[in-house]
Amino acid sequence: MRATLAALAWSSSLFVVEGSAEALDITEEGHLDLQLLRLPAFSAMSVLIVLFRNDLRLHDNEVLQRAVSSAADHVLPLYCFDPRHFAKTHWFGFPRVSPLRYRFLTQSVSDLQKNLRNRGSGLLVRVGAPEEVVPALAKQLGGSATVKGVHLHEEICSEERGVERSLASELKGLGIPITKCWGSTLVHRDDLPFPPTQLPDVYTQFRKRVESSCDICPVVELPQQLKPLPPAIAAEEAASAVPPASQFGISEAPVDQRGVLPFQGGETAALSRLDEYFFKADCLKDYKQTRNGLVGANYSSKFSPWLALGCLSPRHVYHKVKEYERQRVANDSTYWLIFELLWRDYFKFIGVKFGTKLFQADGLMGKQVKWRTNRNAFEAWRDGRTGVPFIDANMRELRATGYMSNRGRQNVASFLTKDLTLDWRLGAEVFEAELLDHEPTANYGNWNYAAGIGNDPREDRKFNIIKQAMDYDPNGEYVKLWCPELTHIPSPKCHCPWTLTPAEQQQYNCSIGEDYPNAIYVDGSWRTHQDRRPPQSSGGDSYYAKRSNVGRASNGRGGGRGGGGQQQQQQQDNNGGGKGNERRYKVRE
Repeated sequence: MRATLAALAWSSSLFVVEGSAEALDITEEGHLDLQLLRLPAFSAMSVLIVLFRNDLRLHDNEVLQRAVSSAADHVLPLYCFDPRHFAKTHWFGFPRVSPLRYRFLTQSVSDLQKNLRNRGSGLLVRVGAPEEVVPALAKQLGGSATVKGVHLHEEICSEERGVERSLASELKGLGIPITKCWGSTLVHRDDLPFPPTQLPDVYTQFRKRVESSCDICPVVELPQQLKPLPPAIAAEEAASAVPPASQFGISEAPVDQRGVLPFQGGETAALSRLDEYFFKADCLKDYKQTRNGLVGANYSSKFSPWLALGCLSPRHVYHKVKEYERQRVANDSTYWLIFELLWRDYFKFIGVKFGTKLFQADGLMGKQVKWRTNRNAFEAWRDGRTGVPFIDANMRELRATGYMSNRGRQNVASFLTKDLTLDWRLGAEVFEAELLDHEPTANYGNWNYAAGIGNDPREDRKFNIIKQAMDYDPNGEYVKLWCPELTHIPSPKCHCPWTLTPAEQQQYNCSIGEDYPNAIYVDGSWRTHQDRRPPQSSGGDSYYAKRSNVGRASNGRGGGRGGGGQQQQQQQDNNGGGKGNERRYKVRE
């Protein structure tokens, strides 16, 4: 039986052979004699796996962009809920992830999944260690597709890098390569004017060198339609979802209406917050003046939770600042937000340079300190029961909302390490568990500085808690919000209730030792500020907005960073912004 064919299509591989018509032999049963065709062997579909970790976004995502621009037929985005992340902290065995942190994480993963599906892709969610899940997935796909590689963003700290090494080892046996990208900082690691191992030990030196010579890369763009999932996994992806908190022994997260923001995880909420803060509420122009606030949504950007999980790219923030400057105003405040992003970078590069020293008791300096671990004092600090209202209010806010202002972080850290002389790692691990914006290098780096064991020329700095309270909460609005026992006590007495006489306690309906705790520590230097009178004009956000120089003497910084929060060396940097800041950075075209 003879037949003439001009083309042959293999539906299984969408492979088409075209050419001039030839007479081909077909058997009596109707089967084509393939030996006559001399066609290439059947080629399975190719797949690239994209492993998401702390890069839960589509915008400015180089890993995803490289994958969808490759020759692969399919791209499979994957997120692993690694049970190790929800175990115990390293030093003191605290629960590692609070209910609030877990909720923010799951919201972020679910939002990423939704956004990927909206572009023709999806996100496979599995529970397990990546070095186990990814090889198993590659083997599962082996019957219908060939996994050509695994793409992921490179991390900094030892645990995450250990996962990368283990994953690479497992995949090497399968002949699958790993491709890693650097994507967590404003300034790319390869654009630094020095190797990370030669990072300056003082932030100001780092900032000046970076500002004078570094390019800021443009954001990476993705096509509106992404490559599809491999068909063999599509049904599983459609059914996959984030695991319930109970699977890891985590309780459901509470909701407290007193929080500064109803933080919603995910890229969608992150971009909405940026647009609200910059353009709708027009708050960026006042950022430097208001950033040390305590009450309300807009005293600072509060981008840090989204930056920490990679829902928001620092480069995207930078370019939006530049857009704001072009459209509205360029001033000290617009520069200062970029200044904060550079602080975030600095801590990440400190993590690269110093490695695990960041987490050791003697810190970056290797300084031996005899830290105490008094359990009663620590638990009073952790639970907001120290009897020092400014400390208690901040710790209660943290427990209830997963957030604390930068000003609060500096004070509670100073109180723990300098007044109570407790091991700084106790505080760092509480912050690790509770903060929505926990990021290891920023959190532990800032605690190094607070404890006086970081590479800070003023390591013996100690905050006067009552002075800070009167500077930043002069009318007691903040402490009364979180310590309602003090509602009827006027300022300044609400900041130092241990000074109340029995008659005053009765007058203000607050019995010290019963309604509100006795102070576990009172520093003699506080007396100087216990009788300061608050300003008569206003309090709250309007008060902060009028204080253009607030915080300079105490070296504070604002809310645009991720995790931690005891900023250093700001006083000598106060003249770094404003005029001429367009010359400080170059945008790489």
